[in-house]
Amino acid sequence: MLERQSNFKAWLYLAPALTLLTIFIFYPLFNAFLISFFKDVVIEDMTHDGFYGFENYTRVLNNGNFKKALVNTSFIVFVSVPISVLLSLFIAVGLKSIKKLQGVFQTIFFLPYVTNAIAIGMAFAFIFNQNYGLLNTILSWFGQDNPVNWIGSGAAWGRSMTALLIFSIWGGLAFKILVFLSGLQGIDKQYYDAAKIDATPRSRVFRRITVPLLSPMIAYITITSFIGAFKVYTTVVGMFGPSMGPAGSPRQLITVVGLVYGYIGDIGQGGTAAAIAIVLFIITLAFTGIQMQVSKKRVHY
Repeated sequence: MLERQSNFKAWLYLAPALTLLTIFIFYPLFNAFLISFFKDVVIEDMTHDGFYGFENYTRVLNNGNFKKALVNTSFIVFVSVPISVLLSLFIAVGLKSIKKLQGVFQTIFFLPYVTNAIAIGMAFAFIFNQNYGLLNTILSWFGQDNPVNWIGSGAAWGRSMTALLIFSIWGGLAFKILVFLSGLQGIDKQYYDAAKIDATPRSRVFRRITVPLLSPMIAYITITSFIGAFKVYTTVVGMFGPSMGPAGSPRQLITVVGLVYGYIGDIGQGGTAAAIAIVLFIITLAFTGIQMQVSKKRVHY
C-alpha cells in the first residue's frame, strides 16, 4: 500500500515536467514526423497535396544543399566540441588554483553565457574584419603585411570556417567552465594532499586524480555539447547574417538547422523541412547513444 502511494506521489511530481515535455518536445517531434510524409506542405495552414511516402527523404538525401549543410555542421561539431571541452577543463583547473581575483575571472568567462549570441557575433565580425579588424592588426605586428580576408566578400571557406569555429568555441566556454568548477569544488582535498606528500607531478595529478573524479561531468558536458553543436544556427547568423556566408558567397557556411529554417520560409516546402529535421534528429540520437555507451566504460562514478 505504501509503495503504491509512493509511486503515485512520484508520478504526481513528474506530471508537470512530463506535460511540458509532451507539449513542447514530443508532440512537435511527432507532428514533424507525420508532416515529412506529405507533399507540398504549407506550414501556415498545414495544407498539403496528399501522401508522399519517403519521397521527401529521398529528395533530401540527394540534395546538394543538404550535403553541404551536413558537412558544415559535422565540421563544426567534431572540431569545436573537443577543443571547447578540453579548453574549458584546463581553464577551470587554472581558475581553481587562483585564489586572488578568482571571482573576477569567473565573471569574465561567464559573460558569453549571458550575452546575446547575435551581439557577440557582431563583435566577432568586427574582430575579423579585413580592413580594420583587431586580428589583422595583431597579425601585422608579426609581419603579415597583406590583410587576411576572413569573412569579407569572396572569403575562402577555410578562413570563414576558422573564424566561425573560434567564435563557437569561445561562446561555448562559459557554461562548461562553471560545471567543471563546481565539480572541482566537490573533490575531496585529501587526494591532492596525499599527492603533494608524495611529490607527485602536477601532470600526473591531473591525469590520475582530477580527470577520473571529474569524468561524470566530462561525459555530461561532452554529450550535451555534441547535441547542442548539431543544432548550430545562431552563431552562424550572428557572424554572417541570414545569408549564412560571406558577401558574394551566400550559404557558404549553411548548417542543417539553417537549411530547415530556409525551407520553412519557402511556401510548400514544409514536408522537406520536416524530413531534414527528422534526419538530423536521427543522426543526433544515434551519436548520443554511441557516446553514452562509451561513457559507461570510461566514466568513474
